[in-house]
Amino acid sequence: MKETANFEVRGMHCASCAARIEKVVSKMDGVSEVKVNLTTEKGRVTFHNNQTSVTEIINRINQIGFAAKQIGHSRTWSDTSWKKEIQILQRKLFLSAILTFPLAWAMLDHFSWASFIYVPDLFTHPFFQMAVILPIQFIIGQQFYDSAWKAVKNGSANMDVLVVLSTSAAFFYSHYLTFTSQHTDSTGLFYETSAFIITFILLGKLLEAKTKLKTTEAIKELYQLQTKAAMLISDGRERECPVDQLSPGDLIIVRPGEKVPIDGEIVDGGSMIDESLLTGESNPVEKQIGDPVFAGTINQNGVLYVRVTKKDSETALSQIIRIVEEAQASSPPIQRIADDIVAIFVPIVLSIALVTFAAWYFVLQPGDVNGALVKTIAVLIIACPCALGLATPTSVLVGSGQAARSGILFKEGKYLELLGKNNMVVFDKTGTITKGQPQVTDIYTERLSENLFLEMIAAVESTLQHPVAKAIVTEAKKRLRHLPRATQVLSMPGYGVSALVNGKKIVIASSKYYDKSKRHLPRQALKRIRKLEAEGKTVMIAMIDNRFAGIIAIADEIKPSSLAAVSRLKKMGMDVVMLTGDNRSIATTVATRLGIKKLYAEVTPGDKAAIIHSLQQKGNRVVMVGDGINDAPSLAVADVGIAMGTGSDIAIESGDVTILKGDLHRVVDAFIISRKTMNNIKQNLLWAFLYNIIMIPVAMLGFLSPWLAGAAMAFSSVSVVLNALRLNLNLNQGRFSNDQRIIRSPSARKQFRGSDRVLSKA
Repeated sequence: MKETANFEVRGMHCASCAARIEKVVSKMDGVSEVKVNLTTEKGRVTFHNNQTSVTEIINRINQIGFAAKQIGHSRTWSDTSWKKEIQILQRKLFLSAILTFPLAWAMLDHFSWASFIYVPDLFTHPFFQMAVILPIQFIIGQQFYDSAWKAVKNGSANMDVLVVLSTSAAFFYSHYLTFTSQHTDSTGLFYETSAFIITFILLGKLLEAKTKLKTTEAIKELYQLQTKAAMLISDGRERECPVDQLSPGDLIIVRPGEKVPIDGEIVDGGSMIDESLLTGESNPVEKQIGDPVFAGTINQNGVLYVRVTKKDSETALSQIIRIVEEAQASSPPIQRIADDIVAIFVPIVLSIALVTFAAWYFVLQPGDVNGALVKTIAVLIIACPCALGLATPTSVLVGSGQAARSGILFKEGKYLELLGKNNMVVFDKTGTITKGQPQVTDIYTERLSENLFLEMIAAVESTLQHPVAKAIVTEAKKRLRHLPRATQVLSMPGYGVSALVNGKKIVIASSKYYDKSKRHLPRQALKRIRKLEAEGKTVMIAMIDNRFAGIIAIADEIKPSSLAAVSRLKKMGMDVVMLTGDNRSIATTVATRLGIKKLYAEVTPGDKAAIIHSLQQKGNRVVMVGDGINDAPSLAVADVGIAMGTGSDIAIESGDVTILKGDLHRVVDAFIISRKTMNNIKQNLLWAFLYNIIMIPVAMLGFLSPWLAGAAMAFSSVSVVLNALRLNLNLNQGRFSNDQRIIRSPSARKQFRGSDRVLSKA
């Protein structure tokens, strides 16, 4: 039986570390998939539990030099380990910089332009420099030796191997000259080279750790929405209870200003609920008895008694957190390019370094060990693959986190890449383009008052479960206190229903029934019926005791966001199609209003999937957007399925991307996030490739000193992470929706306070 386990992996320093873990674990018996994310320091392994176990996987990871532990669902986000790592790096960097300072000062003695600066003789003395470098090389730099040894011991090489080889070569060669030559100053020694390299690498690691911590802001905010305790009502008394101990059926109380601790249903009370931080919907939602409430939302102004409906691990918020974490831990297909290169990068660099030393020592400057060593050390340092390994995961982390803040959940990182590549969007109608909640729009009567007419009609419709019937009953309940009882109810499939109410025979049917039975209808009524049907409304005609009584029109209103969202998709070059099981007349009306020219109506769920497949065979890359159970097959067969979070659980499970609210602007936003994230990844990869392609030859030719190579290497890694964070800034400053603002995190609100920046146009 397959099982999936999540791990935290500490001790990774570069992309080759993550690649090595994936390579080693994937070779274990029973392991079918393994993903390790360098940026989040988390991994996910799918395995057959009858062939291996979590303990064996952890032991294998630990054997190759890393510290792994299993992690599961937690109600809190802890960045303690990150902060501890940053504090350690800060201390190491401070000590390394203090000890490097006299060596840097001593370097001024070698430059004629700095002859006016006094350099103490002590600083240039070889034994003093050796004493200063010893703690830098073997105490502060011990982490590099530990990591490099573990890598070599397990038959692989990582960035730390390059660091150890370069700094050790500089140190031991200088150490040799110190004791075998008559050096009275630091001329010809490389102690400062080793010190500079270690100091700059520590600086790069510190900046990288701080910026990586920033990229986890989105998931941290989701965790902060959770509450640890709830007020449980048991035996008529209130007591505080941990949320993870609550079970479906428990009764809790939520007071004004408190967060709803767990998903449930209101059994008493009413209030306005702020769901913005969970869904991105800025307006508070009115909640009454029978309405659902969700963990993480805020009760604004009323006392609510809530019956728990889900376990803590099954709440909507828990599912959102799980999806975001899995998306951030996964990699898009483009990551494979970097992974393939990183896997062979270090051996190639070592070969290049050997060629560089041989070329300079034997050909270009025969017998000059110093010159050849300097060039070799520079090559070893400049070629660090960190930037290449960070290019994709940092962008995925920021992009998926920003999407989550906007109420858009990508189930895996690969959908961040795939979504933006599609050229066609197919929309379901009911519940996606329209509200999915038919409402009474028009009532026309000849002999009765509207309320009396509605009372008679609703009495009959209350016996049915059809959406049209529900709309009529809902309207009646708004106006009337009670409904009479209908008897002798007889359904007329495809046409309508008949029944007795208060001794009167009532027939409620569509115009097709009256056309077929050749019943006479007043001319004025016929004119009104044709007009309402032309508007795409469902018209029901009522007769009482064989006399025309009136008509009632029902329509599923188009969402306010639909027209603008479709327009935005067209401007982005997308081909928009509507696919619905509704009748062609109503579907055509909706499509015409939205400017959708391609329409498929009166289709079954199976037909929907077949139509999607036929569109793909014509060369289209298709995105399906739907919300109902009948959309599940088409969501699954589409290149990318987008499920509206207001729909059924089956549809949401079938979708690759979930929109938490029914606003179609968020669908467009998902495309923009996908494209922006992919552009950001391509920028990062381009920079990482160009950096190595350009800088390695520069170092081989001797135009780059080792200490400067160390600084450039640190800069390359930090620049990639900063570019990914720039994606976060761009998404916050741009405008996703024409009329809606993204719900920013508290930190983002503080950052942009006083401004009126909203998300950018595509």
